[in-house]
Amino acid sequence: MMKMDVLTLFPEMFDGVLGHSILKRAAEHNAVEYNIVNFRTYADNKHQTVDDYPYGGGAGMVLKPQPIFDAVADLQKKSTSSPRVILLCPQGEKYTQRKAEELSQEEHLIFVCGHYEGYDERIREHVVTDEISIGDFVLTGGELGAMVVIDSIVRLLPGVLGKEESHQSDSYSTGLLEHPHYTRPADFRGMKVPDVLTSGNHRLIDEWRMKESLRRTELRRPDLFDHMELSAEQKKWLEEIKKEHEEH
Repeated sequence: MMKMDVLTLFPEMFDGVLGHSILKRAAEHNAVEYNIVNFRTYADNKHQTVDDYPYGGGAGMVLKPQPIFDAVADLQKKSTSSPRVILLCPQGEKYTQRKAEELSQEEHLIFVCGHYEGYDERIREHVVTDEISIGDFVLTGGELGAMVVIDSIVRLLPGVLGKEESHQSDSYSTGLLEHPHYTRPADFRGMKVPDVLTSGNHRLIDEWRMKESLRRTELRRPDLFDHMELSAEQKKWLEEIKKEHEEH
């Protein structure tokens, strides 16, 4: 079972997300254990302040090192493994499916969510193992980013989605965007499902899905090909797709 600790000043924000749908079922089935910690309780002053003015001046407040150092140390003492400590931060590496797959192999993760102008640099240098950004934009705190990362990891844990292949064909899991999906009716107001999907020929269906994944990736995210090794057959199909679009 994976253990996930979240250090936050707003633990109630996680109630709705972790208490519903797949994330809730994952905990009920003992695939993951969530522990949401208000790190204000670790502050070493009577007012439980966790922030202070930045040295050198400037706008905003900075998260003090002491509460985070002590909270992480306490959680590490209770751990049976060496947990990864993840800081949600716009300066971190851009989050990807590959990173989600990497983190899903860990036994214990600790997420640190800040809410001020920044973190005391000593937190980054001496506590954190990973810094993650979910995109090139700024949020009011790390909580929403942590929720996104947690959701993407938990769904990869064994047994959570029921069928292993449920996530293996997701967008980005193969390196490509996912192919289109259809369901009944086969003819909806004159808009028909591609014939190949109702043919029963699984070889042709798999080929169609791969071609459509290539097509969608070429149209929407061609940059993804920079990080992929395509097979000879995939390269051939991709060239055909490019020619089709040039002709139209």
